[in-house]
Amino acid sequence: MKIYIAGIGMDGGKTLTAEARKAIETADILIGAKRMTEPFEKLGKTVFVSWKADEIAACIKNGSFGTAAVLMSGDCGFFSGAEKLKERLDGYDIEIIAGISSPVYLCAKLGLSWQDMKFVSLHGTEGNIARNVRRHGKCFFLLGGDITPAGICGRLCEYGMDSVTVHIGARLSYTDEQIISGTAGELVNVQCDPLCAVITENPEPEKLVRRGIPDGEFIRGNVPMTKAEIRAVSMSKLCVCESDTVWDIGCGTGSVSVECALAANDGTVYAIDEKDTAAGLTAQNAVRFGCDNIRVIHGQAPEALSDLPRPDKVFIGGAGGNIGGILDMALADNNRPSIVITAVSLETLNEAVISLKEHGLAVNVTQISAVRTRKAGSHTMPDPLNPVFIIEGTVR
Repeated sequence: MKIYIAGIGMDGGKTLTAEARKAIETADILIGAKRMTEPFEKLGKTVFVSWKADEIAACIKNGSFGTAAVLMSGDCGFFSGAEKLKERLDGYDIEIIAGISSPVYLCAKLGLSWQDMKFVSLHGTEGNIARNVRRHGKCFFLLGGDITPAGICGRLCEYGMDSVTVHIGARLSYTDEQIISGTAGELVNVQCDPLCAVITENPEPEKLVRRGIPDGEFIRGNVPMTKAEIRAVSMSKLCVCESDTVWDIGCGTGSVSVECALAANDGTVYAIDEKDTAAGLTAQNAVRFGCDNIRVIHGQAPEALSDLPRPDKVFIGGAGGNIGGILDMALADNNRPSIVITAVSLETLNEAVISLKEHGLAVNVTQISAVRTRKAGSHTMPDPLNPVFIIEGTVR
């Protein structure tokens, strides 16, 4: 049995390649979502309507036909179901046929290049909108869930990016195609067809992932804050990756949450604190630094951790004597995250070391004594910060 998995562009008409058309015309059965198969009903072929990989695989495995064409929207390599379907059809003779994807089409219409574009799928997910736009000069957002173009513009305005240019492409390649351009502020109430995509242009994207952001850049309050020097060393030990899930427990002003969120551009940071003032400050600083990948949780650990996704990295800056319970939650389900704990007292240091060892982790302790300077008349005087212990827990 020969299986073609064909990208049919956006409409199965003018964006359909000659190769895909040939595969469709010679196939014994056409398979795909209703919108994919509808343009070819006039061919009079057997059609199986489904977008679910398991159902499509079952149809193929139980069928008696010689050739099947599975039709995918756009291109098979761009947020497509082709990858999942291939896994379920291991051993079959499969040929992938490229199609014209929505970013390629929309960029051509706008006269934009796309080789330096960040691609984000919001299909059924909330996504990191502001964070990606803040980081990248150009972003392409594939919609399809609850988030609308107006929702994207609203998020950008909320995070201080109302002047970012936004291009909206609705019903691309159809006769009623609509392409709208403006700033996020101008398009915050725009209405358009749900079948759409969005491109953003930010002329001043972030040029680096910042470490040890000066304390004065954060909105401050009467809650603890991990100072810049301690934060920089802690972040180097956490090694937060692009798509990590991070727990910041005892987030205070949110300074560690922000630096983790800047590193986990495609991930999520859960900032937890039992003080409502701390949770509020963290939320304010998330907006200040364009980090809509921070989720602020007002609650006490470990109870507040029970419904969170399992973490890849955990920072504990304030545990309230519950380090053991927090580690129970962080290490559940055989997950092995990297753990970093900061302590200013010998009691907390002792608790951290004992708890990490009891959970089977190797322990490494670093003590930081940072000294800044201050002006005293015509002299520059050392101004020491409180010593801090940084405790790492890693898989043996």
